[in-house]
Amino acid sequence: MTQRSDNPADPFKKALAEATRTMADEPELTVTYSVDPPGMTGDTMRLPQVSRRLTRDEVLIARGTADAFALRHRYHDNAVAAKYLPQGQMARDLYDAMETARCEAVGARDMPGTLGNIDARIASEAERRGYSQIRTAQEAPLAQAAGYLVRHIATGRPMPGGAGHVMELWRPFLESQAGGSLDHVREALADQAAFARLSRQIIRDLGYGDQLGDDPDESEDDSEGESAEDQPESAASQDQSESEEEEASPESSDEPEDDASQSKVSMEALAEMEEGEEADQPESDAPLEPPPFAPHSDADPNYTAYLTEFDEEVRAEDLAEPAELERLRAYLDQQLEPLKGAVSRLANKLQRRLQAQQNRSWEFDREEGILDAGRLARVVANPTTPLSFKVEKDTEFRDTVVTLLLDNSGSMRGRPISIAAICADVLARTLERCQVKVEILGFTTRAWKGGQARERWLASGRPPHPGRLNDLRHIIYKSADAPWRRSRPNLGLMMKEGLLKENIDGEALEWAHRRMLHRREARKILMVISDGAPVDDSTLSVNPANYLEKHLRDVIAMVERRKIVELIAIGIGHDVTRYYQRAVTITDVEQLAGAMTEQLAGLFESDPRARARAMGVKRVA
Repeated sequence: MTQRSDNPADPFKKALAEATRTMADEPELTVTYSVDPPGMTGDTMRLPQVSRRLTRDEVLIARGTADAFALRHRYHDNAVAAKYLPQGQMARDLYDAMETARCEAVGARDMPGTLGNIDARIASEAERRGYSQIRTAQEAPLAQAAGYLVRHIATGRPMPGGAGHVMELWRPFLESQAGGSLDHVREALADQAAFARLSRQIIRDLGYGDQLGDDPDESEDDSEGESAEDQPESAASQDQSESEEEEASPESSDEPEDDASQSKVSMEALAEMEEGEEADQPESDAPLEPPPFAPHSDADPNYTAYLTEFDEEVRAEDLAEPAELERLRAYLDQQLEPLKGAVSRLANKLQRRLQAQQNRSWEFDREEGILDAGRLARVVANPTTPLSFKVEKDTEFRDTVVTLLLDNSGSMRGRPISIAAICADVLARTLERCQVKVEILGFTTRAWKGGQARERWLASGRPPHPGRLNDLRHIIYKSADAPWRRSRPNLGLMMKEGLLKENIDGEALEWAHRRMLHRREARKILMVISDGAPVDDSTLSVNPANYLEKHLRDVIAMVERRKIVELIAIGIGHDVTRYYQRAVTITDVEQLAGAMTEQLAGLFESDPRARARAMGVKRVA
C-alpha cells in the first residue's frame, strides 16, 4: 500500500513535473525543487521550492519557471545557437535574451496558457532586481529590454510591472536604431536559424556589430568556394567564368544587383539632400550610436578601465595547489588558537539570537495547520476541547543570503587579514547552521603599480585619461551554494605570500552586488570589510586624485538607492562612515569578530528600535 504524503504541496509538484515533461516533449526529463537558483542542465530541471502553504505567488512562479524552461528545451537547438553565437559579452547577452523571447513566443502559439505563467515569473524577477525603481535607460540592462521588446512584438502582450518599465526606457532607442529589423520578428519566429540571423542584424543595428565575429553563413560559402578551387581548371575556363560573371543574368546574380540597387537608392537620396531637400527626420533626432552606456560601471558612466582583458574572476582553489591550501589553512588555524574562546562565545551568541528568531516563528491555537502536540493534554483532560494547530511563520533570516566582501590589499597584511579570515570562517559556519547561505569574496589586483594594462598603455604612447590602469583580481573563496566543509581550506589562501596587493573598492563592490542580484533569496545582505580608501598607484598617478574614491561613492549610492541589497561596512583602523550610511569603525583588529557579530545580529533583530540601536553605532572604541 502506498503511503500518502502529508505535504499538501506534493500533488501540485507531481502534476507540474508531469506537465513540464509533456510540454518539453521529453519523457525522461528530471524535475526537482530546490531553494537553489532555478536552472536547467541537460535533462535535469531545477524549479523553485514550493512550501506547504502553497501560496498563489509560489504556484505562479513555479509554473512560469517550468513553462519557460520547457519551451526553451523544446524549441531551442544548441547547435544552431552555437553557430550564430556572437563573441562579445554584450552581443551575447542580447542574442540570448532575444532567443529566450523567441522560444516563449513560439510556445505560446500552441499553448497560450504559458503566457500568463511566464508573465508572473518575469514580474517576480523584475521586482527582485529592482527594475521598477530604475529612472534612466543607462541604469537599465539593454539586453533584457531588447528581449522584452521582442517578446512584446511577437506576442502582442504588454510586459508586466518592472519589466515593462525597463522596456519602455530603452524602447525609443531600440526602435529608432533597429525598427526595420524588429518589423520582421514575427516572420522569423518559427525558424531558429533565420531568427538568429535577424538577431545578429539587430545587434549590428544597435551598434555592437564589432562584437559579432565572423559571419557563419559567409564562412560556409567560403569553404564551399575553396573546395571548388581545389579542382584543376584551365586558363580558358577561368576566362570564360570571368566573362560569364560579367554578363550574368539577373537570375544568377540577385545579391550583387540588390547591392547595386541599394547603392543607387542611397546615391539618389544623397543627391536630393545635397540639392537642399529636407530629410524625413532631422539628424539630431536620429542618433547613429547608442546613448551613453556604462560598459565598465552601472553607477558612473564616466568611470572607465583602460583594459579589462587581463582582469580575472578566479576561484581560490585555482590560485594554489591543494597541498599548499591545506598548509596555509593549518597556519590560519594556528592564528585562531589564541582567539578560540572569545570567537566561540561570539559565534554562540549570534547563533542563539538567530535561533531565538526561529523559535518565535510559530503561530499557535489556529484552526488549521500542523497539529500542536503540546496542546494534546487539554484534549485528553477534556475531550470536548477542540484540537489545536500551529502555523509556521516566515522569518527574515531563513530566506537570506549574506556576502562577506574582504579587502585583500597589501595594507591588510599580517594581523588584520588573519582576523578577517578567521571571522569569515566562524560566521560562515554559524550562519550555515542557522540555514543562512553565505558567500565569501575577496578583491585585490594582479600586480603592484599597474600590470599588463599599464604596459599596454605605455606602449600606446600614454594616451591621456586612461581610467583604471591595473588588472583586477576578484577571488571567490566560497560561493553561496557551496557547503562550508568543501570551502574551508580556501580561506587559507589569504595567508599566501604575494597575494595581497592594491585595492579598487568600487569595482569590487559593484561585482559583489551584481552577484547578489542573481540570487533568488528575498533578503540580501552585503558586508564589506576594509581598512581604508581605495588605492592603486598606477591609476591615481594618471587620473584625478579622487578618481577611485568618487567611483566608490557612486557605487555605494547606487546600491543604497536601489535598496535591493542591504549594505553594511566595517572599517579596520580607518573611518569608513564617510562612505557608507551603515558602518562601524574599529580601532583594534581584535574587535573585528565582535563588530561583525553585532552588526549581523542587529540586522536580524525583530524589534525595529533594537535594530536601529545596533546599526546606529558608528565607532567601537
